[in-house]
Amino acid sequence: MSVKEIELPETLPRWDIPSNWEWVSLSDVGQLITGNTPPTKELDNYGHEIPFVKPPELIDRTIYFAAHGLSTKGMKAARVLPEGAVLVSCIGGLGKTGLAKKTIAFNQQINAIVFNEGVIPEFGFYYAQTLKPWLYSVSSATTLPIVNKGKFQRAPFPLAPLEQQKRIVAEIEKQFSRLDEAVANLRRVKANLKRYKAAVLKAAVEGRLVETEAERARREGRDYETGAQLLQRIFESRRKQWKGNGKYKEPVETDTTGLPVLPEGWVWARLDTIAALKGGITVDRKRKDSTARLVPYLRVANVQRGYLDLTEVKLIDAPASVIEALLLQLGDILFNEGGDRDKLGRGWVWESQLPECIHQNHVFRGRLFLNDVSPKLLSWWGNSFGKEYFLREGKQTTNLASINLTKLSAFPVPLSPNEEQKRIVTEVDRRFSIFREVEAQVDDNLKRAERLRQSILSKAFTGQLIEPIALGEE
Repeated sequence: MSVKEIELPETLPRWDIPSNWEWVSLSDVGQLITGNTPPTKELDNYGHEIPFVKPPELIDRTIYFAAHGLSTKGMKAARVLPEGAVLVSCIGGLGKTGLAKKTIAFNQQINAIVFNEGVIPEFGFYYAQTLKPWLYSVSSATTLPIVNKGKFQRAPFPLAPLEQQKRIVAEIEKQFSRLDEAVANLRRVKANLKRYKAAVLKAAVEGRLVETEAERARREGRDYETGAQLLQRIFESRRKQWKGNGKYKEPVETDTTGLPVLPEGWVWARLDTIAALKGGITVDRKRKDSTARLVPYLRVANVQRGYLDLTEVKLIDAPASVIEALLLQLGDILFNEGGDRDKLGRGWVWESQLPECIHQNHVFRGRLFLNDVSPKLLSWWGNSFGKEYFLREGKQTTNLASINLTKLSAFPVPLSPNEEQKRIVTEVDRRFSIFREVEAQVDDNLKRAERLRQSILSKAFTGQLIEPIALGEE
């Protein structure tokens, strides 16, 4: 085996390559170029001849387009690459690659190589996808990993004869084509699962998922408590729990204009007539209180649509009185005040995942007046069909959207008989459990596909992907 002495970190040993291959560095097989950014005013929405590529557009695929293009003046100030150039992100998220399929420009977070005639661009492109470990091993030791042009050009490169490069590229593309088809099928399954979930929730809140209590009572020859009767019990509990200032305020009648007709035994109710709503704590570093202590609190990022992401729960210094007022209880329903428009009203149910937790002012809390209402069912309604209401009623500024407490209070909720609610939740949970199992299997197979992709590349650049070269072959 012929091995050219190049600078390789000890953490990445040279691997064996066929005897007619040679270890070289990138600078031996092409021209290395680092990108730049022309003046911002020279960038425009894509529509020019030259796309301007940034790292997010490097997804280990060929590049034909970019989100932005260059004006004629911008093209003169940019670093322009010909078709066939290979791009690699070298600042931040290292190792993302792209293969230019037309003339493009690129920014300074990317290093590129224009291979000479001894390397097929696709061969270099697929090899570049294996360089991520090497790039991180030589990157600068900062919070933002960087591999400059000087380091990048010393990257190891297994130079194979041209005929073998062609065969390797053909075999990679054949196997990747099959793999891509399998991955596309798996992603279609995930998309279908999302549609199935939406269909299940639609049927649930429209009274079509299980037999209604009215139908069951009629079949069994008995009476039942209607949603309207349940609502009256909620009103009684609401009155008993009143802790506001001044005289008790009777519930506001629900505006049903434009709302669909509900199944027999159901009734519309305003959110504030069935749950006490409350905003959270404002993040204020100037707050001083002798009783203050650190306590976990939920932010908008924690409150997702249909689940709580507690990967990172931050702490806030809060007075004892505030903690007492905002302490979350089992069954509390959370609604996001806003942020991006897609976050309006997004939320889920608190299930006492932490022994003690409060919530930020951008997260509203709804606490049911009566336990005979399902918080899950109410949250499913808010996360699915409530989206249209929150988008319509939310306030939009230049960068943010928000829903205020008044609009949230008026949010119309379909209230079904208690026993029917229980059956709906049980059936939704059952079906969602099946969906989660299928989704987990799909995700496992997607991970397996990615491992297989890396295995194919590993075999390709150790000479194991194709049959040995016949005697006399170049």
